[in-house]
Amino acid sequence: YLSKYTEWIPGNYKVKSYSRGELFPFPINMLTLEQFFNVKLTVEDTKKLLQSLGEDYPNPKNSEEFVLSRVGRELYEAFYLGYTLKQWEIHPKDLDASVCGRIPIRFNKDERYVDHKYQLTPKHGFTKLFGNMIHHKNIHVLLNTDYKEIIADLNPKFIIYTGPIDYYFDYQFGKLPWRSLSFKHVEYNKEFEQPCVQINYPNDFTYTRSVEIKHVTQQKVPNTVVSFEFSEKEGDPYYPIPADNNKKLFLKYKELADIETKQKNVYFGGRLANYTYINTDEAIENALELYNKIVNEQKLG
Repeated sequence: YLSKYTEWIPGNYKVKSYSRGELFPFPINMLTLEQFFNVKLTVEDTKKLLQSLGEDYPNPKNSEEFVLSRVGRELYEAFYLGYTLKQWEIHPKDLDASVCGRIPIRFNKDERYVDHKYQLTPKHGFTKLFGNMIHHKNIHVLLNTDYKEIIADLNPKFIIYTGPIDYYFDYQFGKLPWRSLSFKHVEYNKEFEQPCVQINYPNDFTYTRSVEIKHVTQQKVPNTVVSFEFSEKEGDPYYPIPADNNKKLFLKYKELADIETKQKNVYFGGRLANYTYINTDEAIENALELYNKIVNEQKLG
């Protein structure tokens, strides 16, 4: 679908984690373990090693138990604990197991951040991709506009709402908590500053990670820019906080949203409206599924 609007280049997204004064491949894979423990490993050795390190949590109830059950305490403290505390300001034992559960453990030497078959990025960037998508006579874009200020002047057949769900309902049950980010961009007079696109800092510095996106976008320029990311409590909503009380609060809003869809043809889509963390490919898939739902229900086919 997106290939109608962009060409592609390889994604090339590799991450390292800075711990004990070294850069380790991350997520944890055989190369990480060989470097960390200064050993040579086969696949079978790797499985035995992790089995010996893992603690006994057959049904992990939170992120701490999940990671300890898979890699043990030493690796947990080297790569997960500090990063999680910085990112969420919540201890892993108070976060849903799915938070750290999203990060795989690999029994091979694949250093890529994800192991999807297709890993691509838009050749000319996401801004160009979205610009091509909205370049249509039937699409009119208003920027810096609160939809609540203009909705009374419109008479739409249906609405797709992708903002925060609690804002839509005027926070009547209270605000859903989010984590935000702030960025410090530093230019370097060299072709590359980092060995890979992203470096995590679980135990050092106040920032959580540094990103040199040029590794992915592949511009040919003599200088480079590294973005240092700081996790914040306030600001634009980036990450929902997966905890039981937040899920319960979201479900109260979800009940209202389902009624709104049925009675007023307002459809809720995307990260913010569904209070969920999804990757770009998942967001695209969800959007296409929502499109098909609307086409069927509104008889637009």
